Amino acid sequence: MRTLLIDRAAQMLRTREPVTLRSVVAGTGVSTMAVYTYFGGMDGLWRAMRQEGFTRLAGTLHGVRLTADPVRDLAALGSAYLSNALAAPDLYRVMFDAGFELDDPEAADESLRPVVRAVERAREAGRFREDVDPPALATQTWTIGHGLASLVTAGPLPPEALAHGVAMLAALFTTAGDDPARCRRSLKRGWHLEIPPE
Repeated sequence: MRTLLIDRAAQMLRTREPVTLRSVVAGTGVSTMAVYTYFGGMDGLWRAMRQEGFTRLAGTLHGVRLTADPVRDLAALGSAYLSNALAAPDLYRVMFDAGFELDDPEAADESLRPVVRAVERAREAGRFREDVDPPALATQTWTIGHGLASLVTAGPLPPEALAHGVAMLAALFTTAGDDPARCRRSLKRGWHLEIPPE
């Protein structure tokens, strides 16, 4: 029931319906008491939606198949991040609504860990310089993905703009020490976006 109400609220956002106590339970077969039982009220539902977004993102990123090429894996993680945002754009937007605290901030951190580990692997493999700070470079990588995802899910840019991710990551990673030609080859191998139909 908890997941049903979270998905229902996200779907209502997608269709621009007002998300109220009564509207979120309409058609579910449960009373408004369910929102209090599972979430403690509407603020709790918004917090749970934020949390669920990060939990799903972490699951998506941890599910990315890793290879012997850590730069390719960084591209695959970026693609998975963007695909996750495109699959549930309204849940994605709620994730970054700082007006509601996360019940488990560690879950948000968990979604960045696969990116940090891929940067560490790239440094260990000699693709990135020894002085590269993995959390800092992972955050810069995430920032590129978040910028693209936000601009596409909010509508100013079409999904085709996501292809710019390869050039942006290449610029970042060559600054970190990777060979430009090798970097582009790796990124192109890992960059596979799943763009849902309109």
